[in-house]
Amino acid sequence: MTLFGVELAHPLYLLAALAALPIVLWSQHATGRVLFSSVRSLPAGTTWRTQLAWVPDALLGLAALALAVALAGPRKGDDDHRIRREGIAVMMVIDASGSMQALDLSEGAREQTRLDAVKRVFEQFVLGGDGLRGRPDDAIGLVSFARYADTRSPLTLDHANLATAARQVQIVSDPKEDGTAVGDGLAQAVERLRAARQPSKVAIVLTDGVSNAGEISPIAAANLARDAGVKVYTIGAGTNGRAPIRVPDAFGNTQLVTVPVQIDEATLGEMAKTTGGAYFRATDAGGLRKIYGEIDRLTRVEISETKYADYRQFYGYFVVLAMLAIGFAVTLRSTILRRLP
Repeated sequence: MTLFGVELAHPLYLLAALAALPIVLWSQHATGRVLFSSVRSLPAGTTWRTQLAWVPDALLGLAALALAVALAGPRKGDDDHRIRREGIAVMMVIDASGSMQALDLSEGAREQTRLDAVKRVFEQFVLGGDGLRGRPDDAIGLVSFARYADTRSPLTLDHANLATAARQVQIVSDPKEDGTAVGDGLAQAVERLRAARQPSKVAIVLTDGVSNAGEISPIAAANLARDAGVKVYTIGAGTNGRAPIRVPDAFGNTQLVTVPVQIDEATLGEMAKTTGGAYFRATDAGGLRKIYGEIDRLTRVEISETKYADYRQFYGYFVVLAMLAIGFAVTLRSTILRRLP
């Protein structure tokens, strides 16, 4: 039951307000009245005391009403509350090797590397935007990999900090750390997901190359994922054949050159198939966004909802009002509006 934005947690307790009338009648006929055989025996006219004699009775009735409202539990939910759903656990596994410098996922006149495009769409996938709804109820984490895998964020519901961690992922600059350890990246994500309490667990692996580093092969990592109940979606990012990339020249400037690109689509497809997931290919930024939209659709599950809201409770005000009304009534009855004998 809601009135003027205030709802009653237990509206049936309002029936207690019916006691107000009997209380007022009892108060009016309580001990303290003197009976006369004739009104002729009374002084002529009225005084302010006789005119206000009803006030203590009314105060007791008001106290009964206030206590009835207090029992009903008046409260108001915060404006920013929402329904909390039990979501899923998602680990994003992003390639940060040197080949992610390619510019083939640029949009219009805005030049961006593959990694820049991936980070931007990943943030929209998590927070929502540009056609993506966001995943506010999912625990999401982030692993990046080149020659070595690195957890950038464990599974978390703090998506603002997760987005910050994603923005800080950079393409490796040390040649000794360059490489594409797809299997190690997925294996690290699986270990994070294994401990998650959510019943549904997903890993999204994005790479633009061929696995050529690491201790665990991509297929072995996919088998680990399958055994852990993790569904893997894989994305091959980049154009076919050749891709533009900026390289430094002898004068300290950069020049645009094209380099050959290669994506092991067969392995990525096998990884997804092993776990019951799916493989996607993104050749431009718009396609990448559509792929995330499709993964967003595929990974949403029917889940029960529980409404959690922070409430401002108002019953205390009515209890105080009732106590004040009773106190005033008793004070008046024992002082200026007392009854005799």
